[in-house]
Amino acid sequence: MTEPHVMIAGGGIGGLAMALTLHQIGVPCTVFEAAPEMRPLGVGINIQPNAVRELFDLGISARDLDTVGLPAREWALVGLNGNDIYAEPRGLEAGYNWPQYAVHRGAFHMLLFHTFIARAGAGAVRLGQRVTGYHQTGEGVTAEITHPDGSTGTATGSLLIGADGIHSAVRATMHPDQPPIHWGGAMMWRGTTRARPIRTGSSFVGLGTHRQRMVIYPISPVGPDGLATINWIAEVTYDDPSARNTSGWFRQVEIADFAHHFDGWTWDWLDVPALIRGAEVAYENPMIDRDPVPTWQDGRVVLMGDAAHAMYPTGSNGASQAIIDARTLGACLLEHGVTEAALAAFDAALCGPVSELILRNRGAGPFCLLTMVEDRCGGVFNEIDDVIPPEERAEFMARYKAAAGFAMETLNAAPRTIADGARVR
Repeated sequence: MTEPHVMIAGGGIGGLAMALTLHQIGVPCTVFEAAPEMRPLGVGINIQPNAVRELFDLGISARDLDTVGLPAREWALVGLNGNDIYAEPRGLEAGYNWPQYAVHRGAFHMLLFHTFIARAGAGAVRLGQRVTGYHQTGEGVTAEITHPDGSTGTATGSLLIGADGIHSAVRATMHPDQPPIHWGGAMMWRGTTRARPIRTGSSFVGLGTHRQRMVIYPISPVGPDGLATINWIAEVTYDDPSARNTSGWFRQVEIADFAHHFDGWTWDWLDVPALIRGAEVAYENPMIDRDPVPTWQDGRVVLMGDAAHAMYPTGSNGASQAIIDARTLGACLLEHGVTEAALAAFDAALCGPVSELILRNRGAGPFCLLTMVEDRCGGVFNEIDDVIPPEERAEFMARYKAAAGFAMETLNAAPRTIADGARVR
């Protein structure tokens, strides 16, 4: 009998977490990545405790993560007049058994890449090979591949995992009539600035209203100069969705093109205009997602990560969910073998609840508290308890954490997704 072999389309965070999981459970795999070289692209992301738990089980340690970011200590929402709407500790300080990490997305990606190469060998990742489609036979699945010079080829395997992002060709083959990418009118500008961290020194802060806000958090420890690398995201929602016709999509822009939206956002503890203008470069991109699809599986092919569930970044759980996908699929392979049944079990476990999370994030996710404040008092208040009682705020956040899979008591009590030493037979 031919040894099972799994193909992974896409070498991003989800694809590499999947590859590391397959290597851990003894399933040979090959990653096909469209980029001709791996580079540390992007700015800040958060990795929630449920995903950090899985990284630790993969042998990626806190010391490793400390090289690409730092543990988050607080999550807070702040109103327009600088008063707190909601604040809570995060990670170990909240009582989780695992930390939450704020990391540089590109540096974290490279950590996963180099870890996988060290374990599986350089030949396990094929750069410059874009999976553009697939077809299945009774024996397996064939991936159709395009190279940078335009030439084409194929590769065959037991299963194909589509981890090729929001523009997934695997998903387009599986769901050829899917709606186009969804954009709800919000534009984001992203950058990093060397500055003094605020509040706890490692706080995630959402500031403003649901129509116009800043998200600010450090992604490096404080240096000898007292400064850290501060990741920031400036967001504005346009009333007229046709504004996207004149807005750049994932492009570098001049800071002066958008900084004026935040003039006057200055308090004794934070100067937003100075933070924005302190960045060397800024990037503009729309807040986009995809409508949920009824299934992530087609025979021997399955979707994961953004290919399955691209979602608004309002809950800071896109990368975390991709890691959870990989580990859940790994557990299904342990139970059912390298078979269609394993993919079906994965689809049954996650497609429905994560599709609900997509729509929840489209409704502003945890930032919906900002909407509630604006609806009730116009965004300006003296005592938040007079606007939204503390019990209501706590209940709202508890529901979101449960939906996103990182409710503390549940997570702390959960058995390991993949037992130490488990191997596919």
